[in-house]
Amino acid sequence: MFAAYVTVTVLASVFTGFAAVTYLIGHDYPKAQADMKRVPRSWVPRLGVALAAGSLGLLAGFAVPLLGTLAAAGLVLYFIGALIAHLRVGSRQLVGPAVFFVTVVAALTLNVLYRW
Repeated sequence: MFAAYVTVTVLASVFTGFAAVTYLIGHDYPKAQADMKRVPRSWVPRLGVALAAGSLGLLAGFAVPLLGTLAAAGLVLYFIGALIAHLRVGSRQLVGPAVFFVTVVAALTLNVLYRW
């Protein structure tokens, strides 16, 4: 159980960390996604900060379990919002957000099962 918890948590942290970097460095992909979803571009850096905080929170959860649980829950809510944003504009490009969503749900589930 511990190996699965660590593996999935690190994987979720890496996924969300890379996404956060693309949002924070001003890469064109997040800007295009924001335009497609009719989200103001001014939100892109804030969304990147939320992803970075979640990514770091997952790793901090190894030392402070409650922090990891809260970070995972926050990322689950973040990606629910991302899926809703895609569906709101009729986008059928759901594989990316779904992969992130499943990964953070698995991290949250394993965190709760292992720690609590």
